[in-house]
Amino acid sequence: MRLDYLTIFPDYLDPLQLSLPGKAIEKGLLELHVHDLRQWTHDRHHTVDDTPYGGGAGMVMKPEPFGEAFEALALGEGEGEATILFTTPSGEPLTQSLARELSTRERLVFACGRYEGIDQRVLDHAGTLGEVREISLGDYVLNGGEVAALAITEAVVRLLPGFMGNAASLVEESHEDGLLEYPVYTKPATWRDREVPAVLLSGDHGRIAAWRHEQALRRTAERRPDLIHASQGASEWEIVPAVRADAPELLTLQLACWVQEALDNDTLDIPALHESLDDVLAHLEAWDVYVVRAAGRLVGSVSGHAEGDLWSIGRLMVAPDQQGRGMGRALLAHIESVAAPATTTYGLFTGERSARNHRIYKKAGYRLRGDLAAAPGAVTLTKRRR
Repeated sequence: MRLDYLTIFPDYLDPLQLSLPGKAIEKGLLELHVHDLRQWTHDRHHTVDDTPYGGGAGMVMKPEPFGEAFEALALGEGEGEATILFTTPSGEPLTQSLARELSTRERLVFACGRYEGIDQRVLDHAGTLGEVREISLGDYVLNGGEVAALAITEAVVRLLPGFMGNAASLVEESHEDGLLEYPVYTKPATWRDREVPAVLLSGDHGRIAAWRHEQALRRTAERRPDLIHASQGASEWEIVPAVRADAPELLTLQLACWVQEALDNDTLDIPALHESLDDVLAHLEAWDVYVVRAAGRLVGSVSGHAEGDLWSIGRLMVAPDQQGRGMGRALLAHIESVAAPATTTYGLFTGERSARNHRIYKKAGYRLRGDLAAAPGAVTLTKRRR
């Protein structure tokens, strides 16, 4: 990858030669060129700015130096279109996904603005020479674009193949999976009366992975609620009886959960996918329905209904983004615990090809009953009450 920087403070970009970027240059992964924009000025003061048309405070960077710089860098010529980056507080936010996208480019050219910005005609002209991206580090203003150019460079080049010594570290970082990174610890195990969490010393890789994921969810919900709903970071849930006011959210949850069932079983002939709000209200009247709320959001539900000595269990639902956290098992255990006194058997049915559901129910003690009728494409499972 080739990187070019147009700036009036070339020394500002000296850190590009340090640490991992410097090693990447030595390896030939990167080709860096820092250009002093003033070399394309023609007055004795090397003027790069002037007052804005229409009046106003500050100065605006002139178009002529940029135009000549683009020509000298041969932008728009030959093969391989360059991506020209303008660092500006009015640009799109720098994100991990944007950095990953830019890491696929062969050439990036950074136009580092100063003062009140760069004459708009420079950006318009650049658009005829290559791809233009306006990028912001955040909702604040810096003195110039060099700091942003350094940050963008760090975010982008570390994603190049061969750049990181341990490529696995890239997938465990903040934002790679949409979450902030979990807390990390190293030796010693005790420092100033503070202990490393015991799970990290257990050697149980499954428990460690689950702990890290839970910590990442919790940290993201607390610090960056714009990335995920706070419900994903909730560590405890309360299972309560449903009320009529829950019906609209139950219908939404129902549709979200049964879409996956439809995909697993290759059919849209699932009643829950075609119900109306009135149907959900009717279900609330006929069944004992319980729901789970986390951070004010309805994220799970289950229903039970007595049929003689059989306790029918239905509509065990967990929001897609909450699955894998034990909520489904908790709901199933709860609906069993509130079964009618005359119950001797629990019964439920699920899609014939719903492999994940089969694993959950089998682990909970349910067994397939081929001798019991079920709707087409579905199977019945039962469990004796102890």
